[in-house]
Amino acid sequence: MTPDKAGSMPRYKLIIEYDGAPFFGWQVQDTLPSVQGALEAAVKAMTGAHLRVHGAGRTDAGVHACGQVAHVDVEKQFPRGRFRDGLNAHLRPHPIAVLEAEIVPDTFEARFSAVKRHYRYRIVNTRANLALDVGHAWRVPRRLDAEAMHAAAQRLLGKHDFTTFRDTECQAKSPEKTLDQLDVIRDGREITVITSARSFLHSQVRSMVGSLVWVGEGRWTADDLSAALAARNRAACGIVAPPEGLYLMRVDYD
Repeated sequence: MTPDKAGSMPRYKLIIEYDGAPFFGWQVQDTLPSVQGALEAAVKAMTGAHLRVHGAGRTDAGVHACGQVAHVDVEKQFPRGRFRDGLNAHLRPHPIAVLEAEIVPDTFEARFSAVKRHYRYRIVNTRANLALDVGHAWRVPRRLDAEAMHAAAQRLLGKHDFTTFRDTECQAKSPEKTLDQLDVIRDGREITVITSARSFLHSQVRSMVGSLVWVGEGRWTADDLSAALAARNRAACGIVAPPEGLYLMRVDYD
C-alpha cells in the first residue's frame, strides 16, 4: 500500500505488551477496563476519532502479552516513531506498551493473516509463597515431575478434536485444532510450558496446562491424558490453570 494514496487510510500494525492483571481481558467492554479499550482511547486522543483496534487474539482476563499484534486504520501518516510514542504517552499509567507501530499493506489483518501463535505458561513449583511473581505465575506447591508432563504432552500434538480442553463458552466453529508444539521445561523451581499452533480454542492452553499438572502430581498418567482427549467431553478435563501464568509471546505472519 502507498500510505498517501488518494482515498486510502494508513494501516498501522502494532506490537504490544501488557500486564493483564488490571484488565478484564483484551476485548472492549461497556463498563469494565480492557486492553482494547485502553488502546482505542489512546488512538482517539491522538487522532480525534474513535477507531477500532483489531487484535490477533482475545486474551482472557488476567492473561499477559509480550507480543500481541493489532492493526488500526488512521486518517493520517505520522512521522516515523511518532504514532508509537504518542500512543505510549496516552496509555500511561496503564501497564501497556506499544513496542512497534509500522505502516503495513491494507491487506494485513492482525487476526486473520496470522499463521502461528506462541504462548508460554509459567508455573513456580515451590512451597513458599510468591513474592515477585504474584499475579505473573501459578504457584504449585506439590513437587511436579516435569519429565512426565513433557512426555504426556506429546500425546496432544497434531490435529485433534480438542472439545475436552475447550471452554463451554468457546465460539469457534470447530473444536478441531492442530497443535504444533507443547513442551514442558524445568529450570530450578520454575516450570515453563511452551506451545504453538495456528490458533487455539478458548481456554485451550490453560486447560491443557492444568491437566498436565495432574500428570506432574501423579494423579494422571499419559494414558489418562490421552483418554481425556479422546473423550471429547469438557467434563473429562483436569483442572484449568489460572490466567495469571499465561503469556501470549508472539504471533507469526508470512
